[in-house]
Amino acid sequence: MDAEELLRKYAQGQRNFQGAVLRKIDLRNTDLIQIDLSNTDLTGANFKGADLSQANLTEAIINGTDFSKACLTAANFSKVNGTEIWSNRELQQPSANFSGANLSSVNLSGANLGSANLSHANLDNANLSNAKLREVSLVGADLSNSTLSSVDLSGVSLVGADLSRANLQGVKFQKANLQGAKLQAVNLQNFNLSGLNLAGSDLAGANLAQANLKQSCLQRANLERAVLQGADLRKVNLKETNLTRADLTDAATYGWLIEDANFSRAIMPDGEVYKPIAAEAEIGTQETSLEKVISMTRKVIRTDNAPAPVGPYNQAIAASGQFVFVAGQIAIDPRLGDVVYTDDVKKQTEQVLANLEAILTASGATFQDVVKTTVFLVDMNDFAAVNAVYAKYFPEDTAPARACVQVSRLPKDVLVEIDAIAVISG
Repeated sequence: MDAEELLRKYAQGQRNFQGAVLRKIDLRNTDLIQIDLSNTDLTGANFKGADLSQANLTEAIINGTDFSKACLTAANFSKVNGTEIWSNRELQQPSANFSGANLSSVNLSGANLGSANLSHANLDNANLSNAKLREVSLVGADLSNSTLSSVDLSGVSLVGADLSRANLQGVKFQKANLQGAKLQAVNLQNFNLSGLNLAGSDLAGANLAQANLKQSCLQRANLERAVLQGADLRKVNLKETNLTRADLTDAATYGWLIEDANFSRAIMPDGEVYKPIAAEAEIGTQETSLEKVISMTRKVIRTDNAPAPVGPYNQAIAASGQFVFVAGQIAIDPRLGDVVYTDDVKKQTEQVLANLEAILTASGATFQDVVKTTVFLVDMNDFAAVNAVYAKYFPEDTAPARACVQVSRLPKDVLVEIDAIAVISG
């Protein structure tokens, strides 16, 4: 019986097609819209490129059946009452092939698809509730808006898959590979995602409150506006990750890796909004008029009998009052608890001066009260870059005395360290 005869008998009302018959038929690229193949043994049948839209395959056996590039839109693979498919009969090797198939809106609830190939399949709006998908390949699959509640995705490859806005309630992700996956606006609250590979994934707007992300890799991921309240981010890799406007309130952050991460306007673990370090528009606004900016306890010393300053500093400062000795500061962001901008000496200098400013403010002083600084550099070739940033904070007219030295190494292998002495009126 060829495909034409199969369709003719279907049109005549026949619904009981034996598997032995179907295995001998090449159904590639055949129009099988709304066909009823329920309770049929489809083992080894070739449906590659066929159109099975709205077909009824309830309780069918599809061991080794090829559905690659087939259209299965709104097809029914489950029992009428919504219980298990294929009467608990598990697929045997070789597994079914759905690669590149259009399974949009398909009903696969309770299906056992162990080891099936669903790579690059379209499962948009599909229902996979309680399906068995362990070890299935879902590389590049479109699962957006689909129902995946209580699905076991342990060990599943979801590289580049789209799960945006999918219903993931009760889904298990242990040892799954989600590299480059799209998970926009999904609800992963309280999920265990520890140790997973989420590098390059898109989690914009996702709810990850109280999620366990310990030791997971989120390098270069997009977490813009993601909710991470109370999440476990210990030892997580967030290098180059976009966390713009993310909510990290009360998140656990010990040992996290945040090199070059973007925290713009994010709510930090302490509840404060992260702001860029000392915006240039706010830097250098110090009044340079001596009458207005210099306290009566501070006097700039200048003499032609000694070399003139060659940068934003003065030969000496005479001061009287209460001394404030500020310890050397390095580029640790106190909100993150770690060094930032490991390879950018200019940005490190911005952070160092932000730290100095915070300490001076706490002591009742300002940059205008500083009388002496020491700049420590690992590489004197960085002097010009550091000097350009430093000059924004200390106008030459009122800049403190300064020393600059090259050292072999600095704490945490930073590139620059600066200490300061300030004098405020007693």
